[in-house]
Amino acid sequence: MEILLAIMVGVLYAAGIYMILRRSLVKLIIGIILLGNGANLLIFLLGRITKGAPPIIPENSKVFIEAYADPVPQALILTAIVISFGLQSFAIILVKRAHKVVKTDDLDEMNATDEDS
Repeated sequence: MEILLAIMVGVLYAAGIYMILRRSLVKLIIGIILLGNGANLLIFLLGRITKGAPPIIPENSKVFIEAYADPVPQALILTAIVISFGLQSFAIILVKRAHKVVKTDDLDEMNATDEDS
């Protein structure tokens, strides 16, 4: 299972970087989304996949006796989801505004309109 997730992280990163390197702003946003999902999956994978109980130590013991689920990667993933959602929302509004002003989403054409003015 971990090998499959590691391959999926690689695929998401590769697809995200490929999409970011395209000339279209819409593909740039899709690449950012793919990179964010790849990062979330990587954090999840680094937290080790275990089926375990919540990390609560009983009163009569001083250490964990059985396997437990690590809450830190889960908290990091939730934070990363919120941050990536904010970044994606900002990027979509920025692309919408740029398309409204320049009438194109091609980065080369936007660069050419910048030099003419």
